Amino acid sequence: MSSDCLFCKILAGEIPADLVYESDTAVAFRDINPQAPTHVLVIPRKHIATINDIEPDDQQIVGSLYTAAREIAAAAGIAEDGYRAVMNCNEGAGQSVFHIHLHVLGGRALGWPPG
Repeated sequence: MSSDCLFCKILAGEIPADLVYESDTAVAFRDINPQAPTHVLVIPRKHIATINDIEPDDQQIVGSLYTAAREIAAAAGIAEDGYRAVMNCNEGAGQSVFHIHLHVLGGRALGWPPG
């Protein structure tokens, strides 16, 4: 845990969030500024600042984020039509909270390329 991290504060219950999923390794909640009808952030319980900070021992944790995304998409009814699961790394790519998080977006057509 990082005492100055917004997502660590959500994990600690210091900041409220609309939780939609919880496991031993991950928590997911609705984005407060949604970019699609379904926009959920999936975060690991372990503080990892960026993709660049992922260690070999973190493979199971990172994999669990995608397992959560699959379950969230199914529960939201967007799995069959399609959804996007994306993670940004550093400010230049749009990362604004430095605790890795997987964006799960769906419920509308998503263009390509993004951004």
